[in-house]
Amino acid sequence: MDTATAQRRLKAIHCHLITATSDSHSQSQLRSNPSASEYFSEQGYSVVLPEKLQTGKWNVYRSAHSPLMLVSRFPENPEIGTLHDNFTRSVENFRDYKYLGTRIRFDGTVGEYKWMTYGEAGTARTEIGSGLIYYGIPKGSGIGLYFINRPEWLIVDHACSAYSFVSVPLYDTLGPDAVKYIVNHAVVQAIFCVPPSLNSLLSCLSEIPTVRVIVVVGGIDDQMPSLPSSAGVKIVTYSKLLSQGRSSLQPFCPPKPNDIATICYTSGTTGTPKGAVLSHENFIANVAGSTLVTKFYPSDVYISYLPLAHIYERVNQVMAVRFGVAVGFYQGDNMKLMDDMATLRPTIFCSVPRLYNRIYASVMNAVKTSGGLRERLFNAAYSAKKQALLSGKNPSPMWDRLVFNKIREKLGGRVRIMCSGASPLSPDVMDFLRICFCGQVFEGYGMTETSCIISAMEEGDNLSGHVGSPNPACEIKLVDVPEMKYTSEDQPYPRGEICVRGPIIFQGYYKDEVQTREVIDEDGWLHTGDIGLWLPKGRLKIIDRKKNIFKLAQGEYIAPEKVENVYTKCKFVAQCFIYGDSLNSSLVAIVSVDQDVLKAWADSEGIKYQNLVQLCNDPRARAAVLADMDAIGREAQLRGFEFAKAVTLVIEPFTLENGLLTPTFKIKRPQAKEYFANAISDMYAELGTFDPSPQKVL
Repeated sequence: MDTATAQRRLKAIHCHLITATSDSHSQSQLRSNPSASEYFSEQGYSVVLPEKLQTGKWNVYRSAHSPLMLVSRFPENPEIGTLHDNFTRSVENFRDYKYLGTRIRFDGTVGEYKWMTYGEAGTARTEIGSGLIYYGIPKGSGIGLYFINRPEWLIVDHACSAYSFVSVPLYDTLGPDAVKYIVNHAVVQAIFCVPPSLNSLLSCLSEIPTVRVIVVVGGIDDQMPSLPSSAGVKIVTYSKLLSQGRSSLQPFCPPKPNDIATICYTSGTTGTPKGAVLSHENFIANVAGSTLVTKFYPSDVYISYLPLAHIYERVNQVMAVRFGVAVGFYQGDNMKLMDDMATLRPTIFCSVPRLYNRIYASVMNAVKTSGGLRERLFNAAYSAKKQALLSGKNPSPMWDRLVFNKIREKLGGRVRIMCSGASPLSPDVMDFLRICFCGQVFEGYGMTETSCIISAMEEGDNLSGHVGSPNPACEIKLVDVPEMKYTSEDQPYPRGEICVRGPIIFQGYYKDEVQTREVIDEDGWLHTGDIGLWLPKGRLKIIDRKKNIFKLAQGEYIAPEKVENVYTKCKFVAQCFIYGDSLNSSLVAIVSVDQDVLKAWADSEGIKYQNLVQLCNDPRARAAVLADMDAIGREAQLRGFEFAKAVTLVIEPFTLENGLLTPTFKIKRPQAKEYFANAISDMYAELGTFDPSPQKVL
């Protein structure tokens, strides 16, 4: 930023400040911005900075916690500039505190959690890094991590930071071809895997020529295959690498803040994976900003089950290290997660809406089936507590004792913070979590390209249906999207594409300048492709998606994810795929049905059927589901052309395994279009029979 721009900014900020008087509550209260008076107040979570461009006017939002300067370091520890600095400080300060815990014993059975301390993890980090040097892996090399969450994942990651290697997460859900692509693209020289993945790596060794060492985590020395020296690849167990490193300890080779910490490959819905290059200072800035809003403590316990290959869990781990939190790992099976939580009894639980929705449905179904007095008691307690929270009062502890403590035990009974990210959380589910689990529930918004957190809710904010205010480490603006009729002049709230700038923005896509320039403009703004609006007090709400829009035959633009999010509230709908194109004037829907709801409906209607496939094909079932979707659509005020005009019901869910979902559970649209091509064609043929109006092609 040049001097003139900086001075102009400071002047703009000072124009908002009111000189403190003797009866002021703050030394620098914010004056209301006349141009934004409808959505900004002195008590706001965001501060508006008016700026001008050659092509019009827009407003930049920053966190009210740090309006004058974007956070890039921990205010109390500005000397921490890298992940290595962050971990080294915690090894010193929390040496004998619990750090990494697992339940799986060497014989494969499951017991209580067994812990490794911060000091022990620090020692293992040094031995692993020294072991890689022992095998001649040079500074700056890519180190692949090809296994799910367990202590060794984090120890290897810490070793990468200490010795200036670049960690490159790999994960099975990308498929073997994508794994080979990433290994070659990132020039990975060492891969850490588990025994089940070893064979797949060995079968393609000739196709990944950069790899020099394969380290088998959980492998047994005398069971490792021997390769001919001509292969140029060493296979070694993790325990042997530790031993070799211990016998040949090397001094740290600390990275600089702007050095690459990781290349995090995003799955995407089409084409090859893109490698987001994230530096040490990206991670430190993101977490440093977040700590101004949320605090953890050494007494906290965190359960790690979200994939470490994704940025959400990576940043959670940096945050845990910062505060000396104990991190317990799940067994590796999502179906046993509740059992792990009951044993670990975490105080911090970070998850995604998909799991929270399951918890919500499970509890509400149990309430309904309990009937009588229990159901009435739950409803009375729920209503009373919700009313108290919305009015800013403390609910009566009686309701927790009578009703909610039993529900809270499902997550171990001690959770004080619940976080949700990756996709929108329904306001109903958000309210449910706050009421039933008796703790703080935060929803946040972020992406790999911003080192995770762009915005997050703050403590004490009980309004649902938004993703909070800007991370103090970034600033946000909304840019007009005229083709979707979103502008900064919209009433009552300005709307537009969410753009982000600051020290959390990634360095770009690895070896891909073209795609980097597509998302980062010449002024340094990252264009997210998400559409947002500013709610009162400077809260951000995600309302739409720009990247997946398509045009119907009559020229209207459709954002399918917006429509799908509406229809998933329909009782029959487990998952929904909306399709349309410029050759047709209507939308059609593929619905993966909630089988229990559909069966109950058929029984209530007296409809006989041999199997669920036959029931899904019954015109009466399709009509009932479409009618319910229409009712939900009207309630959500969908525009006429946003309603699906035909529906196909399927019993098969959209999954990673059948190629219809990305690892972050987003629909792979091109693949879904191909997968359901016949059904889509049949629906349009059916609509053509009933709709004689000619279709116009634009």
